[in-house]
Amino acid sequence: MTDLLVGPEQFIPGITKIPLNVVTYGREEIYEAVDSLESGWVTMGAKVKRFEQMWAEYIGVKHAVMVNSGSSANLLALSCLGLQPGDEVITPALTWATTVFPIAQVGAVPVLVDVDLDTYNISVAAVERAITPRTRAIMPVHLLGNPCALYNLMQIASVHGLKVIEDACEAHGATLDGHKMGQWGDLGTFSFFFSHHISTVEGGMVVTDNDNYAERCRSLRAFGWAREMPDYAELRQRHPGIDPRFLFLHPGYNFRPTEIQGAFGIHQLPRLEGFIAQRRELAFWWNEALKEHEEFLMLPQERPRTRHVFFAYPFLLRPGCPFTRETLQSYLESRGVESRQIEAGNMAIQPAMQHIQHRISGPLTNAEYIHNNGFMIGCHQGIGQTEREAVVEYCQEFFQRFRGGSSHTSREKRYNSCKELDSQEGNPVP
Repeated sequence: MTDLLVGPEQFIPGITKIPLNVVTYGREEIYEAVDSLESGWVTMGAKVKRFEQMWAEYIGVKHAVMVNSGSSANLLALSCLGLQPGDEVITPALTWATTVFPIAQVGAVPVLVDVDLDTYNISVAAVERAITPRTRAIMPVHLLGNPCALYNLMQIASVHGLKVIEDACEAHGATLDGHKMGQWGDLGTFSFFFSHHISTVEGGMVVTDNDNYAERCRSLRAFGWAREMPDYAELRQRHPGIDPRFLFLHPGYNFRPTEIQGAFGIHQLPRLEGFIAQRRELAFWWNEALKEHEEFLMLPQERPRTRHVFFAYPFLLRPGCPFTRETLQSYLESRGVESRQIEAGNMAIQPAMQHIQHRISGPLTNAEYIHNNGFMIGCHQGIGQTEREAVVEYCQEFFQRFRGGSSHTSREKRYNSCKELDSQEGNPVP
């Protein structure tokens, strides 16, 4: 890890930023990318193929198909299923936009369901209630790198004859009973965007054990070209009137990655387990250090038999908390702790949903609660001991204003105390 481009800087509490993410690559990635540029082969080639092979072996699947982004990976995976207009795909309301939008983009109907409050992941009970004769697939999201209840979800899918696409875009290396996310469903997807565990700057991957899905993915990512199909020679003979170099079987996309992305990937993957170890150690350290504030916070949990890989560290206020999420978040921001909403929040209330056919199944109570009361901060290898201690100190500074005094102190009075604190610090008061 010593060759990473961004190393530790002198940390000054309250001044130095604690970022949401940092650069994950070093000089090896750059030299490999330069090698591609110097070779003149910058489009999808040998380095992409090598990274695909490495990723398939790491996840434990037969096939890995690299694409230009995690969003494209979701759209490509859904495109393999042959969904028809009106077909429904069940997915959590609490997620990122590019879990939901690709469902509509292939002509299907996203069905938004609630999540569990302790894991932020799709509710098994909500999935069962959402199934109709039109349901064709379930698309769970391993949110923030926390594995979903896959045994239950796969059983539901088996009983009802449904396909499962795992959105593992934030779950690189997460496991359930030692089996990595992405290898459970019919297809799995990953993102290698800048902010993720490892990065090809932009980039994504579709994984599967299904030979037909893999072949279709390879064709669809490159316009629907026939040339990557195993029966290419036969297809050429079947269509003698078409130049075989430009034989298209499906109405596809241009989701091809570049060789530069592949160059980054083959050196990023060996770093991944080290990054995961650092993220996990930091998250569990914060959990222990923040335990004294559990009257205010619902700390992130790792379910038994799983490996949570902590894409980020979430803060979730307990019901009845004497201050708002905005107030705590703005206080930490004023101290230099970068933060953001948990994913896109509750997707059901996003204005873009007005433009696509969708269905909401059941109340979205927990998704709404997390939307209104949660946020997340960085949890990565760029946060050292001084920075992690500073986050705890900032929390202590904030929470101490709400301790002591009469147990009958009103919520309004305690909230006013927080407003006073914000005013003193020059922070915006919600």
